Amino acid sequence: MSTFDVQAIRAQFPILSREVNGKPLAYFDSAASAHKPQAVIDAQSRYLAHTHSNIHRGVHALAQEATEAYEAARETVRAHIGASSTKEILFVGGTTDGINLVAQTWGRTRLGAGDCIVLTRMEHHSNIVPWQMLALEQGFDILVVELNEDGTLDGEMFEAHLARNPKLVAFTHVSNALGTVNDVKHWTSRAHDAGATVLVDGAQSVPHLPVNVRDLGVDFYMFSGHKTYGPTGIGILYGKEALLDAMPPYRGGGEMIGTVSFEKGTTYNELPYKFEAGTPHISGGIALGAALDWMNGVGMPALTAHEHELTQHAHAQLEGIEGLRFYGTAPCKAGVVSFLVDGVHPYDLGTLLDQLGIAVRTGHHCTEPLMDKLGIPGTVRASFGAYNTVEEIDRLAEAVERAVSMLR
Repeated sequence: MSTFDVQAIRAQFPILSREVNGKPLAYFDSAASAHKPQAVIDAQSRYLAHTHSNIHRGVHALAQEATEAYEAARETVRAHIGASSTKEILFVGGTTDGINLVAQTWGRTRLGAGDCIVLTRMEHHSNIVPWQMLALEQGFDILVVELNEDGTLDGEMFEAHLARNPKLVAFTHVSNALGTVNDVKHWTSRAHDAGATVLVDGAQSVPHLPVNVRDLGVDFYMFSGHKTYGPTGIGILYGKEALLDAMPPYRGGGEMIGTVSFEKGTTYNELPYKFEAGTPHISGGIALGAALDWMNGVGMPALTAHEHELTQHAHAQLEGIEGLRFYGTAPCKAGVVSFLVDGVHPYDLGTLLDQLGIAVRTGHHCTEPLMDKLGIPGTVRASFGAYNTVEEIDRLAEAVERAVSMLR
């Protein structure tokens, strides 16, 4: 931790200087959306103030500058996640948009009656609902991998489902509700052995862990800008070039075409533009590139180590509170601590913490099937980012204890 200067990092986030209800803001909701460093704010503002133009095809100076900045951001993403080519990097609206794109292109053409796919109990709704919607139309089955008591995947059940030769295995890299880090490389290899295509939700992993898609071996991988210290409304879908090339377009319009004719029909653009119809979120893409540059400047190993220390400290400080129970105690976790306190509703606890300037998330965290299986309405979730401190966690623990004493 000696190389990680958290105070210097905090100074780069303007929002952390504000107060909430007369108290200094302690923000523990980065799993929902992380705050933005000044470098990212400046990158988006600079584009809007000095460079804005529609990209591609324009010959004037602003169009060329905007195109160069946008495509440079695509290259930044490629390098950050270790993809082979920028052809494999699609700008999308976010993780949800990326999963829907795969479902409506690859899934619609590959899945049908008699087929099955594998999901897990810990999936976010965005990696459940698109497949349920498609299954109703196409008639395939969805198999669910259940969890062990500590929030890890049931390996025996996973293997049993793979024995049924699913067409697709889709699972999260890091659980947004439990913090569990799944062994993506292992399960991808096992799924490929069973003949399945593998999709991984990286919304909660890219902000916290070094990710190399070629090393992991995945076929599709997606993440969201706003969880990686970038803007909302922008994200990335990585797909292996051969898979993307064989998939039909998702949306029609400008940019995704080669030629358009009433008489001869339409031909489609090359990758990645075949899947990027219409004017994109240009400033968001450029700012996402700046966010990844910022993360790399901090250093992913240092950031990961810092958040690991925060997670361990939070468990140590909170576990002494009478009646508090953790949900998600896997040996390998990333930046999330979820808990309930006996006799205290999570919404009430979250409201009282907010009055003390402490932001946590309460509810089912878009993982209702998981909460139903646990038999609870939801949890209180504290999630961490590069800017959080040990002192803030001490403040959280003191505030939880105080709030619990008031609510009981």
